[in-house]
Amino acid sequence: MSNRVYVDPKGNYDDYQYPVVFLPPYENPPAWIPVQERLHHSDYNNELTQFLPRIIQLKKPSGTQLGFNIRGGKASQLGIFISKVIPDSDADHAGLQEGDQVLAVNDIDFQDIEHSKAVEILKSAKEITMRVRYFPYNFHRQKERTVH
Repeated sequence: MSNRVYVDPKGNYDDYQYPVVFLPPYENPPAWIPVQERLHHSDYNNELTQFLPRIIQLKKPSGTQLGFNIRGGKASQLGIFISKVIPDSDADHAGLQEGDQVLAVNDIDFQDIEHSKAVEILKSAKEITMRVRYFPYNFHRQKERTVH
């Protein structure tokens, strides 16, 4: 068991007997909510099904855009992610959203694929069956990496 105390950096910590570690805001977890209070608590997201893999099906007529952008790939070691969905596009209507990780396209594994290969597969297909999951944590980690 660790003898560190993780705290929000807004108080007096002189009373703690253990070292205090200050976490950046994006790593600072929300306050713990007891199990019996979670179901109706306003600060607790009970909709965990949003993180389950789902299937998105798109048809792309010749000469049209996909309606979304991707980022990432093998070099990022975080996968391929949807970085933008054009509002009112077929992708938008199908339920694709920013922060979705692309797990597979037409039964081709996208979890360890080069970005250029992923783009080639998506652009060349007329019908696209995508297996995605909402996974914003890695998507935002990837955005932080590309900024630096």
